[in-house]
Amino acid sequence: MVKRFDAGEVITALVTPFNKDRKVDYSKIEELVKHVISTGSDSVLVAATTGESPTLTNEEEIEILSTAKRACQNKAKVIFSAGSNSTETAVKMTKLGTKEGADAILSVIPYYNKPSQEGMIEHFSAVAESTELPVIIYNIPGRTGANMSVSTMKYLSEKYSNIAGVKQSYNDLDVISEIRINCPEDFIIYCGDDSLTLPMLSLGAQGVVSVASHLWGKEIKSMINNFKNGNYVVAKNMHMKLYPIFKNLFMTSNPVPIKAALAKKGLIQEYVRRPLVELSDEQKEILYKVMDDFEQN
Repeated sequence: MVKRFDAGEVITALVTPFNKDRKVDYSKIEELVKHVISTGSDSVLVAATTGESPTLTNEEEIEILSTAKRACQNKAKVIFSAGSNSTETAVKMTKLGTKEGADAILSVIPYYNKPSQEGMIEHFSAVAESTELPVIIYNIPGRTGANMSVSTMKYLSEKYSNIAGVKQSYNDLDVISEIRINCPEDFIIYCGDDSLTLPMLSLGAQGVVSVASHLWGKEIKSMINNFKNGNYVVAKNMHMKLYPIFKNLFMTSNPVPIKAALAKKGLIQEYVRRPLVELSDEQKEILYKVMDDFEQN
């Protein structure tokens, strides 16, 4: 079966590196893109929540996309987060991302204004009709205050051939079963939470949009490949080994911990834009111990 869109199994939701003045460090974006591709990522997602999109200007987002495309050198796909709680803005950014050469669009459920299911249909219809690129719905009720129903997802995925899949960041695994049963077979499900990757794989997910893959991409890729090859115990053991990493990368608001972890490895500086703040010394001690324990085991 040919999928509507295949971004592979490991998509890294890329952080946006900043310098000490909290300006975007585009050279570090290039380095980071090359790093994650070399360590197991099939695609990169830019200007999304992990990339601190709420604090980026539209101009910065487009320049980040352009920088990532250049760094990828066709070795991985680049997905552009073009969502907004304004349909007009979402369409505008989708068109700009399409023009700039994105391989696909990630579009979040409109946040804060809490649209009805009918409103979601109108919103995503406008987005889908504004581009020929594959569109991945981003369903994350914890951040948006709104949850797309399976029936709405089914309607959109059947009406629009370029509504290609969903990034599901919601810990109700029954919903994954319902999506798989009700939506077209070629509608791809991506797990949006590292710690739920293995359970979602067992219910038909393709892979994960990952934060941990910035540093543990090879291990996540190995876990997924072992699961798909029937090596379930090996996959489970890797999940258990990674689990403390997965959980501690969310000890506070994402992407603060992963930026601290990347800074520890010398890949970027840890700066985040306000209202986020960097990890405290106590938090760093906990995170660094988990990282060291992983390397020693």
